[in-house]
Parts: sequence; C-alpha cells; structure tokens
Amino acid sequence: MSEKKENLNVLGGPLQSCCGTHRTGYYRDGFCRTEEDDLGRHVVCAMMTQEFLEFSFSQGNDLMTPRPLNEFPGLKEGDQCACVF
Repeated sequence: MSEKKENLNVLGGPLQSCCGTHRTGYYRDGFCRTEEDDLGRHVVCAMMTQEFLEFSFSQGNDLMTPRPLNEFPGLKEGDQCACVF
C-alpha cells in the first residue's frame, strides 16, 4: 500500500485554497494540486484577465461559460482560480 503524498506549495508549506466560490483545479476543490492523470497540470493560481480568458477560449478551454452540472459559475475578469499550466 502506498502512502498518500502531501501537496505542498513552492515554499514547502501547506497549500492554501486559490479561490473561494469558483471551485477550479483538477479536483475542483479550489487547490492547485494534481496527479499523474491530470494531462493539463492544474498547478498555477492566477488572477483572471479578460485577455487571458479570451486566449484560453481561443485555445479550446472555455472558462467563461457557466456549467451548472459541475457547479461552475464561469469565470470573469478579476476572479482568481487554479488554472492549467
């Protein structure tokens, strides 16, 4: 049986939630933590700009559209979220 690896921030301390109501990140829990199955690597906490949201959309990653089934309200400029690196 393998031990569960603790997720640490870049300074070696415990992770803190990246976002409040926008449950983003690989596990949709607001933390920048990941595992080998995460092909996108959700490891960066970022403040959203309209330019970034539009660029992400143009690359096929629509972060702006609400997805009620996933309890995701959609992001707008100024929101903070765990995003794909």
